[in-house]
Amino acid sequence: MMLGGILASAPVREALLIGGAAAVMSGVIGVFTVLRGQAFAGHALADVSSAGGALALLLGISPMLGFFGLGLLGACGLGAQKRGDADLASGILLGAGLGLTALLLHFAASLRNVSGAAVSVMFGSLFSAPPGEGSMVLAGAVAGMLVLAVISRPLLLASLDAELAALRGLPVRLLAAMFLVLLALAVTLSAISVGAILSTALLIGPPATALRLTRRPWTAMALAAGIGLACCWGGVVLAYASYDWTPGRVWPVSFFIVALVFSAYAAASWRRA
Repeated sequence: MMLGGILASAPVREALLIGGAAAVMSGVIGVFTVLRGQAFAGHALADVSSAGGALALLLGISPMLGFFGLGLLGACGLGAQKRGDADLASGILLGAGLGLTALLLHFAASLRNVSGAAVSVMFGSLFSAPPGEGSMVLAGAVAGMLVLAVISRPLLLASLDAELAALRGLPVRLLAAMFLVLLALAVTLSAISVGAILSTALLIGPPATALRLTRRPWTAMALAAGIGLACCWGGVVLAYASYDWTPGRVWPVSFFIVALVFSAYAAASWRRA
């Protein structure tokens, strides 16, 4: 009965589409992120992209365009840094992104009277996604996965052993730059799903869980995508059901998604121990 009610609701169907696309893209890209030791870079790009989400609210444009636009600028900034300066640049971008977000959210609330602007950008609002946003997210995820499919093998080698990849003549710097663009896209999709602040949980949690269950990168990517998908869809179902727990109020979808991600990682860690 509840399943029928979920599928009959257009906002919930849109939430399932957005969350599913984001989970698959984030899960696969997240494995490369963990292997490359760039989780902090992913967090920094999420904070920079939050400024794009706030700008989108201020200008009245698609959140995806705002998130990805600023995330792409952040990726270009990180890509221009020397390898040893990457963490420093990530820390600076993180602070700058949050500061700019605060300013843009202030303008969005005061000039456009956008209610719940901060909550929407920082913690997501899957059930109130603009019409057509799901199609844009799905298209972005498909495009990103196609690009990743083309570069996945050389990128994996460069992620595991950059020096060996360079000796084999692979364009290591170009692969790193392409990865950062894909990372910005993954962060964008996860920010739309669970908000900019929590997007790192969806980007890192399922891949980290998968890598505790298997050491094979390709198997880990499939597992990470499946775990992320289960957490996102499970979070949507639980949020929908929460209306009956506290009548008239729906619990945040982001809370359930992140709680499921954390539970999966904790279970995998316990099993490994």
